[in-house]
Amino acid sequence: MRAHLVQMDIIWQDREQNFAAVEALLGPVDVRPGDLVVLPELFDSGFSLNTDVTNDSDERTLTFLRDLASRLGCYVHGGRTVRGEMKCRNEAVVVGGVVGGVVGGGVDVRYHKVHPFGFGREPEAFEAGISPKTWQWPSGDGHVTVGLAICYDLRFPEFFRLMALGEPSAEVFVIGANWPIDRHEHWRTLVIARAIENQATVLAVNRCGRDPHLGYAGGTMAVGPRGEVLAELEPSADAKPGVLSVEVDVETVRAWRAEFPALADARLRL
Repeated sequence: MRAHLVQMDIIWQDREQNFAAVEALLGPVDVRPGDLVVLPELFDSGFSLNTDVTNDSDERTLTFLRDLASRLGCYVHGGRTVRGEMKCRNEAVVVGGVVGGVVGGGVDVRYHKVHPFGFGREPEAFEAGISPKTWQWPSGDGHVTVGLAICYDLRFPEFFRLMALGEPSAEVFVIGANWPIDRHEHWRTLVIARAIENQATVLAVNRCGRDPHLGYAGGTMAVGPRGEVLAELEPSADAKPGVLSVEVDVETVRAWRAEFPALADARLRL
């Protein structure tokens, strides 16, 4: 199993340019059938509260993600703005390509960000989701349970623990983010912590560049279940777009959980 983590300098509120940027970044990458491509939070617009402009009511972003998955024969995880009941929702969507000839088998999973970023005024434009979401990534003759998270969710360990203690247990977490450079050390520390405490692989994609308000350091990374950094794009004020391709070996997760069964000792459960 392989994942391709796409670190982008997101063009502000310009879907077509961002679609083109994704295509250009993935062009030289060897994406194989069944791989997972991960894009940042709100990759089509940046972290904008102007939801009248950015919401995907015409489903251009969803159509792009489906088409990308179909052409590459893979799974694609992307972020977009969608209409909710009262406000909009910050959504991570996972789609699988090649429906008739299987591969993705028509996977279409939606997760709405449970923790809107109050410090960044996100609740003014976005309403909270109500529950975690997982999906099944085929692996050999079985499946790997993947838990979904968006940016600020990373600061809430109980959110990840719910998925790790679920049935089936999440063994991989995927996080798309627009995490500002001012708190980048928190990003790196928390990504590693979520991997260690849940004995899981964490695939964390952050944007780079600037928007009209903030700068971003990138620092896209993959972390194994013991907290070991498997691969990382060097974070910096002038971090560049790129694709981090990593092997996802779920057997290392299962072996570590069997050797050191810490999750079995959890006492606080819903």
